[in-house]
Amino acid sequence: MEEQRGTSATPRGGTAGRALRRGWTTGACATAATRAALIGLWGGRVPETVRITLPRGERPLFAVAESRCGEGWAEAAIVKDAGDDPDVTHGALIRAHVRPSSGGVVFRAGEGVGVVTKPGLPVPPGEPAINPVPRRMMQAVVAEEAARFGRRPDIEITLSIPGGAALATKTWNPRLGIRGGLSILGTTGIVRPFSCAAWIASIHRGIDVARASGISHLAGATGATSEAAVRRLHGLQEEALIDMGDFVGGMLKYLRRRPVARLSIAGGFAKMAKLAQGARDLHSARSRLDMARLGRWAREAGLVDVADAPTGMAALERAGPPLGRLVARKAQREAAKMLAGGAADGMLLDTVVVDRQGRIVGQTAPQPVGRLLGDVSDGDG
Repeated sequence: MEEQRGTSATPRGGTAGRALRRGWTTGACATAATRAALIGLWGGRVPETVRITLPRGERPLFAVAESRCGEGWAEAAIVKDAGDDPDVTHGALIRAHVRPSSGGVVFRAGEGVGVVTKPGLPVPPGEPAINPVPRRMMQAVVAEEAARFGRRPDIEITLSIPGGAALATKTWNPRLGIRGGLSILGTTGIVRPFSCAAWIASIHRGIDVARASGISHLAGATGATSEAAVRRLHGLQEEALIDMGDFVGGMLKYLRRRPVARLSIAGGFAKMAKLAQGARDLHSARSRLDMARLGRWAREAGLVDVADAPTGMAALERAGPPLGRLVARKAQREAAKMLAGGAADGMLLDTVVVDRQGRIVGQTAPQPVGRLLGDVSDGDG
């Protein structure tokens, strides 16, 4: 999952001539702060540094920026380092306050952490805007430290980000119905520096390697969830997987000149809906999902109206898989338009749309690019 970028897409200065430096997500920082606070609560003293395990096994070390302990509570804070990524939360203080709960791990939103007010997001309305992976990371830390200190893993965790409410106005949170502050995000714990040129070059290299290896069926995916789904669906080897991220246009432009026998494009519903509407770049800062247009498509197909849904995922939840299949067909046709006119006219193309849990909610049969463009029955209306 991407972090909370503002309108600027320029990495912080001094990156010329060197590799861009990666950073840590708000979720990773919150997990580190939680571990430090728990050690203070149960061990009597907050450490100066803590190490956590990220979802993919990395074990970074975090410096504790501040800490306090009292009777039955403790808190610690980590300064968010986003590396060279233009993330609005870079330099923010991510604070965790812990105290015993009446049962289990309970999450609370403190100052500067938002609360979800609309459906369609990974957590339900009324909950703190703390995404599922960071929640699992913090729950794991509670279990580990409780076992180490011989305590019950019943903890209330209140996360806060001083100044987070002001920072949130520079993100999509207000439009998404997240009120009062920022979100605690991250699926890997790592913020990878935003660099269009570097990412697109990596896509090109992945295609080159696959072609050189004689791989005839490639799959470009927007993220880890859709990549896992399309890999299972088609039984693809790792070398056939192209991490296109948001840069579907960059991938298709390259394949237009250097085609393979078959291409599958996989992504979450909202990003695939943007592709269906003709977007070449699927990043939230550079393309928007036209909900009115999506609603018109749904009505024309005899589905429930989704024009007033707050997000693409909320629209999918309302209309169900028939909307996913509709988006898959339209995304397939738009991708064919981007491939047309080159050596890729005979390439087989299919699309796969997944929900947040990685379940396939729409897919198309592979068809030659040229044939897709000859079929005008699925026009925009």
